[in-house]
Amino acid sequence: MVAARLIGPSLVVLSIVLILPPTTYSMSQSDALLKLKRSFANSQALESWVPSSDPCSNEDSWVGVVCYNGIVTGLRLGKMNLSGKVDVDALTEITGLRSLSFVNNSFSGPIPEFNRLGALKAIYISGNQFSGEIPADYFSNMGSLKKLWLSNNKFTGTIPSSAARLTYLIELHLENNEFSGAIPSFDAPALVSLDLSNNQLEGKIPPSLSKFDASSFEGNPGLCGEKIGKECPKEVEQPPTAPNATSAVGPSNDRGSGNDQHNGSADSRKKIIVIVFALGVVLLTIVVCLIIRMRRRAKVQQDFNVLGKENVNDPIQKDVLGTEKKEVQLSRKGMGSSRKSPATVAAKGSATSDLVLLSDEKGVFGMADLMKAAAEVLGNGGLGSSYKAVMANGVTVVAKRIRETADGKSKDEFDAEMRKLGRLKHPNVLTPLAYHYRKDEKLLVCEYVPKGSLLYALHGDRGPSHGDLNWPVRLKIIKGVARGIGFLHDELSSSSLPHGNLKSSNILLNSEYEPLLADYGFSSLLGTSHVPQALFACKAPEVARFGGLSPKCDVYCLGVVILEMLTGKFPSQYLSNGKGGTDVIEWVRSAISDGREAELFDPEIANSTSSFPEMEKLLHIGAACTEANPEQRLDMREAIRRIEEMQMEEGAESRTIDVSPRFHVLSLQEGYSANSG
Repeated sequence: MVAARLIGPSLVVLSIVLILPPTTYSMSQSDALLKLKRSFANSQALESWVPSSDPCSNEDSWVGVVCYNGIVTGLRLGKMNLSGKVDVDALTEITGLRSLSFVNNSFSGPIPEFNRLGALKAIYISGNQFSGEIPADYFSNMGSLKKLWLSNNKFTGTIPSSAARLTYLIELHLENNEFSGAIPSFDAPALVSLDLSNNQLEGKIPPSLSKFDASSFEGNPGLCGEKIGKECPKEVEQPPTAPNATSAVGPSNDRGSGNDQHNGSADSRKKIIVIVFALGVVLLTIVVCLIIRMRRRAKVQQDFNVLGKENVNDPIQKDVLGTEKKEVQLSRKGMGSSRKSPATVAAKGSATSDLVLLSDEKGVFGMADLMKAAAEVLGNGGLGSSYKAVMANGVTVVAKRIRETADGKSKDEFDAEMRKLGRLKHPNVLTPLAYHYRKDEKLLVCEYVPKGSLLYALHGDRGPSHGDLNWPVRLKIIKGVARGIGFLHDELSSSSLPHGNLKSSNILLNSEYEPLLADYGFSSLLGTSHVPQALFACKAPEVARFGGLSPKCDVYCLGVVILEMLTGKFPSQYLSNGKGGTDVIEWVRSAISDGREAELFDPEIANSTSSFPEMEKLLHIGAACTEANPEQRLDMREAIRRIEEMQMEEGAESRTIDVSPRFHVLSLQEGYSANSG
């Protein structure tokens, strides 16, 4: 009985042992790498991968292996003439692996089963001969993936729908393949780098990708959408087809033929109706646009004609919605002659004064000249509307209306602030020429700079003149901006925001591409409730978190300008709605952490200079200026010192790098760090 009791449990245990698979022991990461090496053909480049050595040794580390604290976290095996098979079984044994790069090798066949490595954050297999379709659910279990580069292969079929659901995806490059079909709607809010060019994609570009420019989609003749300037065809509803009830009898066939002709005529009429309707819509749209344009022109002139028509004490009118109308209501009373000297223009304390001239270097003019001049709208900024006007003496000026001034700021206080700005003299600072004071609204007049803003030069006209912004010119502009902002920080050192509104739209370029800083020094003139909306310096991270304004906010703005100049990308930081543009700070920080700085540079400078080390140096200065923690951010003097130390390599203007921007991306994209996030 006792024996039976002992045998029963023993059989149970034996059964369990027999049923369970044998225990497997994970191989070491060095053994896994050696197993991977054996799957490659032409692995001579990996001769440092030898048994009985540590792949993460500081002295004899294995080529292409990235380690962190003794753990293999990445493989950089680009341009090693490797071919054969990628042993994914071996890769699964390297538990710390987060980044893979096999770029510019000779692998072929279907994409390896990298999706078995669910913890991967980056996959780079560009520049191989991988081919075939990628299953729609391939990326379903790769929720951590941030960077996916499949470009310059021979992939076919549709873009995997699972790739469009990678919510942490930052970079997606599928260019130069044979992908076909429609682009899926992406749910990737962090996506900042996209290239789908040179495939066989077709259909409408999804709204979720509207923030990317046309170059991301070029080389796909079947694509359409506003982004690439190609209207998508409108689907015309086809009439239902009647069931074929004809028989083999002759008369029945004749009747069927008649019905076909009737249906064909009906289809033709419908097509004609659709075409006529479309033409009518186009003509109506043109008429409406012309009317709107004419009204705008009339409205601009009205804005200048009504300057001062109302009594100075009349409040600004409001419509039924409570929004302020755009007429500027200032007083003409007491203006007198428009040819007064600066000393006699406007009696002190007069509420009905003329323009107060701060400088007569561009001649003497008054409010009457401004009102007589034909006006042209230049735009609406954070501080107010701007108008261009040509004075009778031939001087072209810009008049900026500033409404939201500090509560309780008297005319004497406003005058003192404006005269302080009027005394500033620096070749990189645009000094105001005149102002007009009214309790509810002010007018600031500056000289017009014909070449326009840096914002327009970088992102506006991409015509032949855009090529003028080569590397030497951009470095010259950055140095001029640094000198101008340094001057303002010296002269307006008592202000918490010596500039306060530094961004590319407020950097004007003269005919020699010398920058002039505008819209500075207004922090003390604006009401506290309007500063966050009006000044770009308030976009600095510490302002949103703690509400603290300091000169370090100007440093942040300088950093954004530097990164914008180097990348050529419109920064999303300029927008308040978070839609459109590129988060240049995050994009640059991510690329630097991966060691892939070269992919960031605007093709206009990446193709035309041999000064990559200087460009990279400036990139790191821009990144240091945009550190989220102001304590870790450069101070202004140090940032300027580093910029001034930069030198253009002798003859760099005339030499070119013998590589394309795409080569930069492919050859350096494997340089990621082990602990990239």
